[in-house]
Amino acid sequence: MNTLFRNIVLSTAAAALGLAAGATAALAAFPEKPITILAYMKPGGAADIDSRKLAVIAERLTGAKFVVKNKTGAGGIIAMKYVLEQPADGYLLMATTKSQVYKLVTAKSDINVEDFQWLALNQHDPEAIITNKEMDVNSWEQVVADAKAKAAKGKRQIWVGPAAGGLDHVMAMKTWAAAGIDPKSVKYIPFKGGKKAMIELLGGRGVVYVGNPRDTLGQPKLKVAALSRKTRLKTFPDAPTFGELGVPNLDNEIMWRGFAIKAGIPAEASKFWNDLFAKVSKDPEWVAHVEKSSIDPVYISNDDFLKVIKTDMDEVKVWAKKSGILK
Repeated sequence: MNTLFRNIVLSTAAAALGLAAGATAALAAFPEKPITILAYMKPGGAADIDSRKLAVIAERLTGAKFVVKNKTGAGGIIAMKYVLEQPADGYLLMATTKSQVYKLVTAKSDINVEDFQWLALNQHDPEAIITNKEMDVNSWEQVVADAKAKAAKGKRQIWVGPAAGGLDHVMAMKTWAAAGIDPKSVKYIPFKGGKKAMIELLGGRGVVYVGNPRDTLGQPKLKVAALSRKTRLKTFPDAPTFGELGVPNLDNEIMWRGFAIKAGIPAEASKFWNDLFAKVSKDPEWVAHVEKSSIDPVYISNDDFLKVIKTDMDEVKVWAKKSGILK
């Protein structure tokens, strides 16, 4: 190899190494400033609690700085619109839930879900039928019998929960259909938030509250009368599944929870987030946080997450029309 040719080869190799180093530096450049996680619930709400736990774990895993902010209103639509109004730079993450997506449909929002990058669906929170232990009607069998008895008298059994047309309202309608309960014998009364609905159940003004097992934590009067899951939860060993109770097709009704970001973020930001959530899904601290609330940790990302969302939106359209919320 002559001197000139060798110098050309060495220069080319050095340039290639320089480009590679530059590309690595570019990927490592994100984030260069603190990242905000937006929770659409008030402090203390599920999305807020999850966001703050994620911030702690993400700081440990990446060394970056994370700040949680709350932007409430319209069942999460205000938070979604706010995110879409900001630059697609990767610095504004949003906590999201199935209820938020349902709200887009029932409120006839013009938000396009494809304007988001759906980074991680990382929780499956099973739906549950919850009753008051101190009331005469508190087991699933008693709930069904009471509904039939009321129907014979021309009365209606009261079910309570959050949001008309929301996830829990749809769960109530699915339950009536699967269990053969005449919808004319029951009535779902929505409240602004689960806590207000639970107060009605605790006060004996409702027979059933539709929610999740975690809603009963710290409420000794409440019990899970029926659980939407293939097997019982370890933390609720006395809570029977719908399958055990002979009610078909209700073993996978869940409230999913996860995180999304405005679509179109830089490649290095997208890589950062995808790498982070892959690690978070296996992180012992995150798994323990999720399981502590009797929720199943999962990991579904990007296109697969978007498919879940579109399926959910199609489903809620059907049930919202049946309830009269959508014409």
